[in-house]
Amino acid sequence: MTLLAFLLVLAAAFAHATWNFLSKKACGGTAFIWIFGSISSLLYFPAALWVLTTHNLILGLHELMFMLGSAVLHCLYFILLDKGYRIGDLSVIYPLARGTGPLISILIAIVFLGERPSQIALAGALMIGLGIVVITGNPLAMKKRRDCKPIIFALLCGTAIAGYTITDKIAVSIFLIPPLLLDWAGNFGRVLLLTPYALKNKDKIREQWRGNRKNALGVAILSPLAYILVLTAMTFTPVSYIAPAREISILVGSVMGAKLLAESNAKVRLAGAGAMLCGIVCLVLG
Repeated sequence: MTLLAFLLVLAAAFAHATWNFLSKKACGGTAFIWIFGSISSLLYFPAALWVLTTHNLILGLHELMFMLGSAVLHCLYFILLDKGYRIGDLSVIYPLARGTGPLISILIAIVFLGERPSQIALAGALMIGLGIVVITGNPLAMKKRRDCKPIIFALLCGTAIAGYTITDKIAVSIFLIPPLLLDWAGNFGRVLLLTPYALKNKDKIREQWRGNRKNALGVAILSPLAYILVLTAMTFTPVSYIAPAREISILVGSVMGAKLLAESNAKVRLAGAGAMLCGIVCLVLG
């Protein structure tokens, strides 16, 4: 992985962890997702229009299908993430969801995209996986405490992450869809998909706007920014490197959950984050 790719992913990690923290604070459900998606579509529209008019783009059926697929997978991701945050801790849901996605992405990239990461990079990915296990805790013990429902949502969320990671990698590196345009199309498509719900639940929309508009604005700005940076890195870096390296955001998210939300087991989860940091170093060296 090049230094530029790592710096892009690092900046994205801080933005990503921050918007997840704001989303956890809000726990506003589908209404909140529709609100920040709408704001994001409006804020980034001028930039998307500029890309569309200044680049010689050919948006055929394949390109449009990938943009639609990205919108659907991201919509599913946000809904599952919100449900997990309503019943689980940020420092559990976030690392488990974020960690599952890259590990699945690496397997898909190796099997179907023909990528061949180096041994040190694979070792880094395994260390990231180990850190995830430490941060999350013993899944069997959680099952005994009847806390497995948040883990189920987190794992499903991770599967959605793997889906859109591979889909969007193909979109930006093979079909050459500009990252900013792809992300904007995903946001706008999510808003369209959720608009029927918004029209039927205007009271919930108004309630979320009154109580969480500042959080919604923060998510609307930071969520696209984080992913645009990642998509830019993926245009010249294999997904089997980018996907695990993104998980430096777990370091930030774990600290936020422990310090700002006063969640338990801070020392253990930070130890797991340290293992992940070692894994990220291996990815950079690989």
